[in-house]
Amino acid sequence: MLTLPDRIFHKMVELRILRNETERVIAGYKKRNLPEEQIALIAQIIAKDDLRKSVQSQMDIELARLNQLAKEIGDLFKTGKKTEAEVLKNEVSAVKEIVKKQEEELASAKTFIEENLIQLPNIPFHLVPAGKSAEDNEVYKQGSGPLPVLAEDALPHWDLAKKYDLFDMELGVKISGSGFILYRNKGARLQRALINFFLDEATKAGYEEIQPPLLVNADSARGTGQLPDKEGQMYFAEKDELYLIPTAEVPVTNMYRDVLLKDEKFSIRLCGYTPCFRREAGSYGAHVKGLNRVHQFDKVELVRIEHPEKSYAVLDEMLSHVEGLLLKLELPYRILRLCGGDMGFTSAMTYDFEVYSAAQKRWLEVSSVSNFESFQANRMKLRYKNEKGDSVLAHTLNGSALALPRIMAALLENHQDGNGIRIPEALRPYTGFDSIR
Repeated sequence: MLTLPDRIFHKMVELRILRNETERVIAGYKKRNLPEEQIALIAQIIAKDDLRKSVQSQMDIELARLNQLAKEIGDLFKTGKKTEAEVLKNEVSAVKEIVKKQEEELASAKTFIEENLIQLPNIPFHLVPAGKSAEDNEVYKQGSGPLPVLAEDALPHWDLAKKYDLFDMELGVKISGSGFILYRNKGARLQRALINFFLDEATKAGYEEIQPPLLVNADSARGTGQLPDKEGQMYFAEKDELYLIPTAEVPVTNMYRDVLLKDEKFSIRLCGYTPCFRREAGSYGAHVKGLNRVHQFDKVELVRIEHPEKSYAVLDEMLSHVEGLLLKLELPYRILRLCGGDMGFTSAMTYDFEVYSAAQKRWLEVSSVSNFESFQANRMKLRYKNEKGDSVLAHTLNGSALALPRIMAALLENHQDGNGIRIPEALRPYTGFDSIR
């Protein structure tokens, strides 16, 4: 008899949500501006699951009949009634044919459910605003103080890099291609200083530092939702069937794939520094010049695994952590609450941090902090035992703390003056220098 793969079972919770909270799911997907044909999948999945249950029930009856026939045939042979036994053996063959067709129908229904469930994004939290694009995001908080105004001769970061020999885009192109940067001299030291500063701040906040692999398998990418949603943005090592990570979120969160946590009062805090790799195909123009958008960049990531009742309080805590970093770096910032149409596939709620680039006169995204609720845990079979002994899905969260390229850009631009570039006080123990001249 065909059996349902394990990966289906851990999606059944999501299926129960579709079935039991259909109106909430549809309202949430409309916030995301999902096409009507994709929303229609909800009813199709539920109908196919009804069919699956019906076929399974019928097949159970037939299998019970097979067991009964086997017992009767055995008894007949024991009593020498071979003719009667042969008649029942013919009935066994007929029932097996019925079961075979039911198995095929069941397998088809299960495949349909699996292939379509994995296409549906997370359901937005009720505070997520409706909207189609970034223009519909809400300003949740504006950092205090006026935006900086630079002198007329102030330079964007790509010109500052040439002036002070901090990074080289031309060499990056020569060595790798467009969108790759080579850092050097005080630029490389500033990169290292930022990484160590972010890691130390995370450690002080109780996060365990992790140094994960930079390539992951498809199960890991599927677990955190990069597959099938972000397949085109990831670099793929075809021979080894491994993906270069787009963020440390993928390997760090997957540490807990197929894990049953024993403590119902758990709170898991992890942080990791990694290079990140993103193809960012089709990105051109002034808004992606310099460090604004690159294919390889450094980032320190925070990952939390939490009890469902605590996850939104933890989300606020993570916002405060990232905000504290920007305050110490003396950068003007704002926090956006993303609308449904601009939110990531896996997220139930996302806040973006942006810093103001005084030389470019525009806001640059430097962090996303998200609560995925049970969406990733559902894919990864990440559960905990509650006080009743039931196995329950955990909640996962993550956030950039921080991504370096645009932080570097804002630091260089906003802290420039007639004498060079000033290093913020909090970074000086890490850089070993107070300014770039």
